[in-house]
Amino acid sequence: MERGMISVDRWSEGSQVYFLTHLHADHTVGLSPRWNKGPLFCSRISARLFHHKFPGFDTSLIRSLEIGQWHSLSLLSLSTNSQTTVQVMAIEANHCPGAVMFLFRGAFGVTLYTGDFRWEVTSEIAQMGKTMLLNALKNDKIDTLYIDNTYCNPSYSFPSREVAAQQVVNIIDSYPEHDIIIGIDTLGKEDLLLYISKMLKVKIWVWPERLQTMHLLGLHDNFTTKTTLTRVRAVPRYSFSVETLEALNTMRPTIGIMPSGLPWKLKKVGSKDKSCGLSSLNKETDNDLHMNMRNRYTNNIEKHHQYIYTVPYSDHSCFSEIVEFVKFLCPNNIKGIVSSSLSYVDPCYHLHNIYGTSSLCRKHVTKEERAGVEGECKATLACDGSDDVKLKRKRIKQYRLCVHKTRVSLLRRFNRGAKITSEDCSDD
Repeated sequence: MERGMISVDRWSEGSQVYFLTHLHADHTVGLSPRWNKGPLFCSRISARLFHHKFPGFDTSLIRSLEIGQWHSLSLLSLSTNSQTTVQVMAIEANHCPGAVMFLFRGAFGVTLYTGDFRWEVTSEIAQMGKTMLLNALKNDKIDTLYIDNTYCNPSYSFPSREVAAQQVVNIIDSYPEHDIIIGIDTLGKEDLLLYISKMLKVKIWVWPERLQTMHLLGLHDNFTTKTTLTRVRAVPRYSFSVETLEALNTMRPTIGIMPSGLPWKLKKVGSKDKSCGLSSLNKETDNDLHMNMRNRYTNNIEKHHQYIYTVPYSDHSCFSEIVEFVKFLCPNNIKGIVSSSLSYVDPCYHLHNIYGTSSLCRKHVTKEERAGVEGECKATLACDGSDDVKLKRKRIKQYRLCVHKTRVSLLRRFNRGAKITSEDCSDD
């Protein structure tokens, strides 16, 4: 995409239209109640939460998109000084309320910007997103994939949120006489809190601003601001610390739980540092990996401090899920959207060897086309009755090369859309 046309989660750029993937603070840097650069596109849920996040914002700038539907924009191409049409579709990102991916199609080709996302094997929402992408792409291929690379490193391997949520319930169950403190952000982890509330049949305390968010999401029945009604409290992540837990334990027995995919290290007096101990990626099928993770994490709860447990509950995709996502899409080019992660590695470093392996790519070479190529090559072999072993080996090698070249040419034929140079898309 040309500079000056579209910006995604970037608010200081001079663009014609702007897109918001979700309302987490690291994606809204530069947004303020006074921001008025142009129309802002987001999901319906994000639009509903927007005024709460930015009171006084000019809501006439907000355009909400229906998930799974194409929307056409008429923009000015600065390179040709003529009008051009860009299509965009919002797709559920399975990250936090309102989070979406954006699929763009235009003269520049096809671009997918994931924002933050979770591509869980067992998630119905992720399966819906997969179906939406298949239906939207048809025979097109993604030219550039901007991907959430927060955990794009084989050292990050954690279970589904379903498994991690059960682990949190197990911890709370094992401390029936303790108060429980859970560190969360101002948006996200709602499903975890609802699961705890349902399984333990309790309301969960949240601070007043967080209860407002729950009201806007229609989830307020499970939450309260009265500390006398429950022993389970969800507090802002910034207020969750060793010092806080130690102070609370001088008044009442209290246990803290930090749900996060990040390794969370604590220094103990007289002992070595301990981390989350995330295992490396094993060569397992997706279902095997899920079952092994379920057994490993549900049955083996580890304590990282006298008063604190860390649980690998993450709203971002772990490495194995990122691999599956890239294999599924088989893009021409990949760019990471996170540049300041503790584990940051260019996603191409770990993923370069899986380009061209997706089901979307394989389906373009039909059985009939493959059979025709193989038939022609076998006929060529059959025409020569020589018994010379070296000659046979040479012809077999030629045959295999023939099939390979034909497959490559077919893939190129089905690769629609112009490639986007790194210079063209550096600001999107």
